[in-house]
This record gives sequence, structure tokens and C-alpha cells, in this order.
Amino acid sequence: MSISHAPPGSPEPDISDTSDISVSGITKADAAGHSPLDLQLLVPSSSRRTRVPRWLRRTTGPLVLLVLWQLLSSTGVLAPDVLASPGRIAQVGRDLIADGSLPSAMGTSLQRVAVGLLLGTVIGTGLALVSGLFRFGEDLVDAPVQMLRAVPFVGLIPLFIIWFGIGEAPKVAIITLGVTFPLYLNVYAGIRGVDSQLIEAGESLGLSRWGLVRHVVLPGALPGAMTGLRFSLGVSWLALVFAEQVNADSGIGFLMVQARDFLRTDVIVVCLIVYAFLGLLADFVVRTLERLLLQWRPTFTGR
Repeated sequence: MSISHAPPGSPEPDISDTSDISVSGITKADAAGHSPLDLQLLVPSSSRRTRVPRWLRRTTGPLVLLVLWQLLSSTGVLAPDVLASPGRIAQVGRDLIADGSLPSAMGTSLQRVAVGLLLGTVIGTGLALVSGLFRFGEDLVDAPVQMLRAVPFVGLIPLFIIWFGIGEAPKVAIITLGVTFPLYLNVYAGIRGVDSQLIEAGESLGLSRWGLVRHVVLPGALPGAMTGLRFSLGVSWLALVFAEQVNADSGIGFLMVQARDFLRTDVIVVCLIVYAFLGLLADFVVRTLERLLLQWRPTFTGR
């Protein structure tokens, strides 16, 4: 907005008359008869919709990799005994589903993961609550947990075989141990990461100790707990691969061991794809649960 100044001694201009005032070079009534208030709303580039759907962008990379894989297999760059082609893997997958071996193996593996995940969640969350809510619990629990966490759980397989035999118990124990520590660390960090001012505000409102834990501490630690659960799910599938190498006679790992003995790379890749999709499905369930439980916590979702 620009207003011309009168020379000294001249009467002050009447600023109530805005007929000659220009706003960004546009007069109140331009030649086209538009008002200066008829301004175009500018939309930030970060909020504009892209023409390419997001699902298409997310699937482009895997599709390109799949096409490249098939091309290398068709031209002979990848030998079948090194890595089977995608077409061969799809055919083997259909055969394993048709004869029932793959669904049966998936059911057995899912049962092992479910039991180990349940036990690890209970143990890890319980230890984190004791250590995070009470200083005496921290002194008693945290140091042994940190020591055990430094020991690779795979290295404990020989001890588990001696202690529990070669049945289902050592397999579940390996998965339980792998799940416990990530969940413990994240729940403990979530509890200790609660703002102390929120605790003081709850005390000023008359909340009891249990009320503070229920209404302030646990909701504040929930984001960390969900992160720990997602990480624990990934570790559980990794632990399952090692667990099913312990004299297993069923499960996805058992199929992989048999395929390794007969140099069947196609069956091995099918089992790896099943592991990947089961892990992706479990992560999707946890992320959905996270969105439902953390609706009160708006976060940045990317642009």
C-alpha cells in the first residue's frame, strides 16, 4: 500500500478516501471491474495433491525389481541353481499350497510366534513397569536385564536344548527371549520419558499414586510401548528362523532346511517371501492398533 505525502505546510490528505490507494498494484476498481479483495488463494506446494496415486508410487520399486529379476533369469545371467526365476518361484508356491505343506507350515510357525510373543510381551512389560515405576525396582531389575540383553539370544540355543530338550519348549524360549528385551527397553524409556510437569499437574489435581500411573504415566508411555511392540515383532520372526533350525519337523524353517539339503533355491525363496509377508501383516496390525490407541497424539505424517 502506498500513500503520497503532501509537502510541508499543505493540508493533511484525507486518508478516509481510499479510491486512489493501490494494493499490490491493483486499484480498488480496476479496468476489468474487479475488487482488490478478489485475491487468488495460494495453495502451498506441499499440500497440493500429486497426480500419481501413492499406492502406485509405493509399488513401482518392487515391480521394477521383479521385472529386472525375471529379465536376468531369462537371459541366463542368474542361473537356476543360484537363484530361481520369479515365474518358477510362483509355480512352486502354488504347488506347496496345493499339497497343503505350506499352509500347515505357516500354521505351526504362527503358533510358535504367537506363544513366544505373548510370553515375551508379558515378561518384558512387567519388568519395565517394575523398573520404570519404582526406583527400588530399577536397582533390582535393570542391571541384570541389561547384562542379559548384551548376550546374543542365538548363543543361548545350546543351553536351551540342554535345559528344555529338542521339542517345542526351546523354540518358544528363543522367541520369548528375543521379544522381551526390545519391549522392555521401549516401555521403560516411555515411562521415564513422561514429562515431570505432567506428574506435578496430576498431583496438584489430587490424583493418587495409582491415578497418576493410570491417567498420566501409562498413556505417556504408550507410544514407546507400541514402538517396542513393532520392533519385537520383527525380532520374533528373526528368532523363529533360528528356532526352527533346532531339530524341527514342521514349520516354515523345516521346509527351508529340507530345501537347503536338496539345493532347492525356489523353495527357500518361497519360504523367505512367506516370512516377509507374515511380518508385514503383523506390522500392519500393530500400526492399525497404534492409530486407534493414539488418536489423542497428533504427529507429523510427512509431506
